[in-house]
Amino acid sequence: MNKKILNLAIPNIISNISVPLLGMVDLSIVGHLESENYIGAIALGGMIFNFIYWNFSFLRMGTSGFTAQAFGARNLKESVAILSRSLMVGFAGALLLILGQTLIADFSFFLVKGSKEVEFLASQYFLIRIWAAPATIGLYSLTGWFIGMQNAKTPMYISIVVNILNILFSLIFVYGFGMKSDGVALGTVLAQYAGFILAIIILGRYYKKLFKYWIYSNIMQWEKFVVFFKVNKDIFIRTFCLIFVFSFFTAQSANSGDTILAVNTVLLQFFMVFSYLIDGFAYSAESLVGKSIGARNPVQLKKVVRLLFLWGLAISILFTLTYLVAGDKLLFIVTDNNNVIAQTQPYMFWIVFIPLITFAAFLWDGIYIGALASKGMRNSMLISTILVFLPVYFLLHPILENDGLWLAMNAFMVTRGVTLTIMSKKEIFSRI
Repeated sequence: MNKKILNLAIPNIISNISVPLLGMVDLSIVGHLESENYIGAIALGGMIFNFIYWNFSFLRMGTSGFTAQAFGARNLKESVAILSRSLMVGFAGALLLILGQTLIADFSFFLVKGSKEVEFLASQYFLIRIWAAPATIGLYSLTGWFIGMQNAKTPMYISIVVNILNILFSLIFVYGFGMKSDGVALGTVLAQYAGFILAIIILGRYYKKLFKYWIYSNIMQWEKFVVFFKVNKDIFIRTFCLIFVFSFFTAQSANSGDTILAVNTVLLQFFMVFSYLIDGFAYSAESLVGKSIGARNPVQLKKVVRLLFLWGLAISILFTLTYLVAGDKLLFIVTDNNNVIAQTQPYMFWIVFIPLITFAAFLWDGIYIGALASKGMRNSMLISTILVFLPVYFLLHPILENDGLWLAMNAFMVTRGVTLTIMSKKEIFSRI
């Protein structure tokens, strides 16, 4: 079983870790320009897209869980139908985003305030990058389907290609054509479409035998759409809460000034590196837990969960030690802005222990998705957001300032792990 976990986890880790590394490269590109406002622009623009795209991540998670269970039950006809329904929903959402881009931008900058220059640069970034919506959301559906089909290598290849192209395009536009944060946005758009085209090519080449199961009447079954939306509704609420917390975190950072916004943006990159890596094991949990439940195999389910947590603990200890020993040195990779580095160092200790206190939440997310236990995920996130994160912030931020904001974030992550653990017996292990 360890081999199966690693065969799925390692490609997902490589795929996932390229995302925060890309974010760090983007920050490095603008972080070495003449003003810290470009870091703020990427932070605010990125926050808006996190809010938008993370809300569509239910397509990846729901598609993965449904597909894994259909795969475990050897129902290939339903596997094909799930992908088709997911893509239909995704493209409809992407069209709405493009049509409403001006309203979304105006409303976003009404809610989140930065300096005039940062808002102007972030608006430029947003209005360019929004055109990648069909490709980005389409990749969510395709990635979830590949993972559900126990194929983690294809998403890895696609992610590597997308992120390498993104870096190359951004460097060309910024240093070759003299663009700034808008060049980074344009590079993202071109790279996302290249990745989507590659995914379609792979789908057509390696899964063409499944096209015989593409039956319009089977896809357009209303009751299947109802089930799809019912599960994804809970995942959407869960994801909305998660996005709210991170968006709130960024917004409050911006309210504290451009320097604190840059500081917290840099620190979040260290958190994101760990989160995307541990999510590689969460993705393997989606595949293996979904397959175990689809095959009605409780012994295998318990074994998968136990081994996943052993791997998660080992990875989190490794990251904690790395951040403890070399955290200050890693700051210089992201930016050479001496003011940002000096202001960041007093808050580094918040990052050191984040791996140990967050890994359980990430792993349980993958397990719950594979089990399609969406209500438990939703309830855990509502408790962590409404009853913990917001009260801790409003009580302690006036006293501790930025430390209070980080304390609220850490309390939020701990609560997620604890509540998901408590609910697991009912939500996960009683499903077989």
